[in-house]
Amino acid sequence: MPRARRLPTVGHLVVLAAAVGIAVAVGDAADWQPQGLFWLLCALTLLSGAFEIEYRGFKGSGAFIGIFLAAALLGPLPGVTIGLACILVFSVRRRTPVRHAVCNLTAFGAFASAAGVGFEMAERHGLTDGLGLFFVVAALFLVTNVLNFLVIAVDLRVTDGVGVGQSLRRVYAPCFPVELASALLTGTVAYAYQRLGIVMILEFVAVGLAFQYLLHFALEATRRGDALAARTQQLASLQVGLLSAVLRTLSLRDKMTARHSAAVARYARAVAERLGLDEREQDLIHTAALLHDIGKFIFPDSILSGDRRLTDEEFAIVKSHPTAGADLVRSIEGYGPVAEIVLAHHERIDGRGYPNGIAGDAIPIGSRIIAVCDTFDVMTARDSYRQPVPRAEAIAELRRVAGTQLDARVVDAFIALVAEDGLAFRHADDADFERELDLPRRIRQHARPLARAAA
Repeated sequence: MPRARRLPTVGHLVVLAAAVGIAVAVGDAADWQPQGLFWLLCALTLLSGAFEIEYRGFKGSGAFIGIFLAAALLGPLPGVTIGLACILVFSVRRRTPVRHAVCNLTAFGAFASAAGVGFEMAERHGLTDGLGLFFVVAALFLVTNVLNFLVIAVDLRVTDGVGVGQSLRRVYAPCFPVELASALLTGTVAYAYQRLGIVMILEFVAVGLAFQYLLHFALEATRRGDALAARTQQLASLQVGLLSAVLRTLSLRDKMTARHSAAVARYARAVAERLGLDEREQDLIHTAALLHDIGKFIFPDSILSGDRRLTDEEFAIVKSHPTAGADLVRSIEGYGPVAEIVLAHHERIDGRGYPNGIAGDAIPIGSRIIAVCDTFDVMTARDSYRQPVPRAEAIAELRRVAGTQLDARVVDAFIALVAEDGLAFRHADDADFERELDLPRRIRQHARPLARAAA
């Protein structure tokens, strides 16, 4: 056995020996009376333990309730005895590896011993009289239930590197409402036994079945949620990955256009933030800006790489790229709002733009922001159509067309950013391009609305 696995096994054996030793030390012959109760709890524990539910390496069953009742109503040693017997029977039957069997023995022995000792202390101080029994049993149930879980979680932490906090959040937390209900039901059974005798232990059958059903329901709901989250993440990875591949392919074919898109995306997010748009809108506009020229895939090389005046036929092709890009983006689930922004990024405030000739506030705010950033970057960074102009000259041109071609409020916000914050993009820097693309973050953003839509 590897040392990493041998050490926790030795530790478990030490804890198990201590638990059994404490149970023996505080117990006496009277703890085994009435014997009918002991054998009834033993039988019901073995029966309910036969229907375990396993989830992420953890097992849950109604056996916990029977063992706990034995420890509380009889004493720590009967509880430990039933717990260890239950684990041994199922370990042999299922051929459980020794390391896991020792861990399970420790978990059940430790909580049974703690439950029995805790109940005797409460009884000694008069806390179990009358209705107090109900509250003591319910409280001890929850405490020892957590102890039982922690023994397994610590074992996973040492051997498999799974954090205890992570185990608590991902496995125990979804089951806590069920455990709380089981604690209240167990308290009720114990109180009823004190009042009405052994016949009420038969209620444990109903408790165990209810526990099994509720726990199964809770775990299945969590499992389905995990499966949905995984499928959503995979779908988002595929869909966003396809768009990323298109952008990277465009970069290989026309590096300047791809870098231009990244620059516009950086400018657009900054402008959206300055205009007071919320983070979701900023992300939406940033994504649309990255994809606003993706429709240029339809351009022949004579347009992409040409350094001349376009013919009327070529200009008609150029004017069709917002529609082509929007159609491509719209085909990706959840990207409809992005497509609408891409479609309208060449519309003009005065209604003389393309492809639909809409005007003013009818143009999405994201499209109006991209239009300003697009115009500025085309003028200041070398592309296929013209030589760059100085920033001051580009800003003057933005002011000239504000209110006719471009949204004047957006122009003012952009100019303020350039003047005050030195907003810029290094077209020759691959890191700037990769930073704007940021595929992992984009997948997470896309996965969230998909998950909401599927819920």
